[in-house]
Amino acid sequence: MNRTATRCLLVAGLVLLGGTLAILAADPPAAPAPAKGDQWEVSSQMSMAGMPMPMPPQKVVVCAPKEWKAPPGGADEKRKCTVSDFQMTGNKATWKTHCEGPPPMDGTGEATRDSADAFTGAIKFTSGEAVMTIKLTGKRLGDCDPK
Repeated sequence: MNRTATRCLLVAGLVLLGGTLAILAADPPAAPAPAKGDQWEVSSQMSMAGMPMPMPPQKVVVCAPKEWKAPPGGADEKRKCTVSDFQMTGNKATWKTHCEGPPPMDGTGEATRDSADAFTGAIKFTSGEAVMTIKLTGKRLGDCDPK
């Protein structure tokens, strides 16, 4: 093989090697970004028959999937509350809630998505002889990363 042919093969080999190294050094394809959720500020205000005045409102900020599978902020670990029978029909959600307590309580909830950025609703709880209603309002704050 003459010198010119050897040089051409050597240059071609280096170009191939350089291309291969560039491919190996490139970042691997990015994994799809996790689906963003909606960050909600949920206000709740409890009232009970016989109480002279309603309790002051409470606010929590929660991250919920964009497609609701449960009401935003529906679980309460402190009172060991769980949500069941959740259904979303159009812009209206309904569910049942059971709290171990103390005191143990059962309830039914309903929320209506007034817009993409707001909802209103209520949960009606019964515990023994007592009946209480918790009014809910939600305001979407932005996107979040659900866990």
